Amino acid sequence: MLRSISRNHILIGLPWLFIFLGFLYIYRGPSISPLYGSDTNIIETKSKPLNGPLNKGVCSDNGSWRVGDLKMQTGLKYAQPSTQNGRTDVNSVTNWNAPLVWEGTFDPVVIDAIYKKMDPRVAVVLFAVGKYTRFLKGFLESAEKYFLVGFRVTYYIFTDNKGDVPTIKLGKGRKISVVTIPSVNRWQEVVLGRMKWATITIDKQIRNEADYLYMMDIDSVFHNDFGAESLSPLSAVLHRGYYKNTRRDQFPYERRPKSMAYIPADEGDYYYTAAVWGGYLEDMYRLVKYCYTQSEEDAKNGIEAVWQEESHLNKYLLYNKPTKVLSPEYLWSDYDKIPADIKVVRISQLVKNYEEVRPNGGH
Repeated sequence: MLRSISRNHILIGLPWLFIFLGFLYIYRGPSISPLYGSDTNIIETKSKPLNGPLNKGVCSDNGSWRVGDLKMQTGLKYAQPSTQNGRTDVNSVTNWNAPLVWEGTFDPVVIDAIYKKMDPRVAVVLFAVGKYTRFLKGFLESAEKYFLVGFRVTYYIFTDNKGDVPTIKLGKGRKISVVTIPSVNRWQEVVLGRMKWATITIDKQIRNEADYLYMMDIDSVFHNDFGAESLSPLSAVLHRGYYKNTRRDQFPYERRPKSMAYIPADEGDYYYTAAVWGGYLEDMYRLVKYCYTQSEEDAKNGIEAVWQEESHLNKYLLYNKPTKVLSPEYLWSDYDKIPADIKVVRISQLVKNYEEVRPNGGH
C-alpha cells in the first residue's frame, strides 16, 4: 500500500518538478555568473571580431580578440601592492570607472609580464610627409628603446618619399612597413588625409597583421618607458594644455553647430590629444573611420572642424567613453615646463619651426 502510494505521488509530482525547473531556468538564465564583476577596471571584457589570425592565449570561443586571463609566470619578483598608499595629488579613475593612468598607479613589472604572456601584435601608424621625414630617425630609435620593449611591433610609415625612411636597428619581432601616399599642398590636408589612408590601409592590410593599433605623431621622441599599462580596448591621452583646471566650456571643442564635430558648451569630460591614441584594432578602425567620414561630411557642407580629426576624435570619445585614459605623461611637449604632477615624461613633441616644415608655412 505504501509502495503504491509512493509510486503514485512520484508520478504525480514529476511533472510539477519539471515545470518548476523550467521556470527557474527561464528566470535565472542558463549561464553561470562571471568570476569578476562587470564594472571592474582591471579585466577588459569588450572584444571585437578580427578577420586575421589570433594569437596564443587570447582566443575566445567566438573567434574574437580580447584580453585573456591576467596570468603571470611563477617566481616573478615585484613590490607588494598596497591598499593604503598611492598617488594623492591626482585623480586615478574617471567618473565612468575607467583607469586614469599616471606614474605610481601601476607596477610595470607586473603589467608587462601579464601582457607579454598574451603576445599581442601591435601596429603603430605614423605619417611622415614632406619635410616631416626628418623626424623618423629620432622617433624610431627612441621607440626601440622605450616603446613596448619586448613586444611584437610593426611601424606602418605612410610617406610620399620612401627613400627618406632610415635604416634602423630593430629588436626581435619588430619591423617597418612603408606605405606610399601622394604629396599634399596644405598641412590640414595631411591631417585629414591621415584618417583616409589609415582607414583604407587598416581595412586592406593591417587588420590581418595586428591586434592593437596606435596612431602617433612622428614629430615626437620617447624619453621613458611606454609600456603595457597603456593597452586597453580604447585608450585616449589627456591634452597637456587642458588637463588641470580648464572648464568644459573652455575646451577647444568644435563649437559651430554646422560641423559634425560640434559639442555644446555645457557638455564634455576631458580634452584629448589626437597625437597619441590607441586600442583594439577593430575599435580603432571604427574610430578612425568615424573621423574620416565625419570630416568628409563636413567638407560636403563647406566646413572644416577647428582642429580637424582631433575635433572629431573628441566628439566620438565624449559619447563613446575610452576604457582607459592616459595622463599627459603619454604626450608632453618640449615647448612646456614640466609641472610637479608629471613625474615622468614618456614621449614628448619636439620644438620645430612650423613655417619651415609644413607645406603651406603652417597657415
